[in-house]
Amino acid sequence: MDRAPTRQQAAPGAMAAFARFVLCGGGVGLASSFAVAALAAWISWPLANALVTVASTLLATELHARFTFGAGGRATWRQHMQSAGSAAAAYAVTCVAMFVLQQLVAAPGALLQQLVYLSASSLAGLARFAVLRLVVFARNRSQGAAPVRTARTEPATVACAAAPAGPTALCRAA
Repeated sequence: MDRAPTRQQAAPGAMAAFARFVLCGGGVGLASSFAVAALAAWISWPLANALVTVASTLLATELHARFTFGAGGRATWRQHMQSAGSAAAAYAVTCVAMFVLQQLVAAPGALLQQLVYLSASSLAGLARFAVLRLVVFARNRSQGAAPVRTARTEPATVACAAAPAGPTALCRAA
């Protein structure tokens, strides 16, 4: 009897997952930095960062589910919500970094802004990798909330065969 193939792939090791995370997350992060800079020309920087963060988080979560952590399919709503929590923390880190830059440098150039934004985003990305790998896309948790059934332990009774007695007697647990 043939079994239907499962969509869940083997989870990659930590180094492979990190390399994929850098490729996917870094690519989306780099594109996001340019999108924030372009959008900030029309609207305030925090609003531009928020809009780009939402869009990039949705895209990155899908990429991480399908490719980075080997989930083998689309991200679930639970995974999107958990990923959004870590992205909100990353958003806060980038906003604080840009606020500090504005306080320290009167008129920072685009290159300095990109350097600060990408540095803050990279640091937040390291923490995000840990959260996504250990919590959001962890394999050792059950997906459902089904209760765990445990077997009742009762003392086993042993019945031994009547013939021949001695060390060669056959015994079985009943």
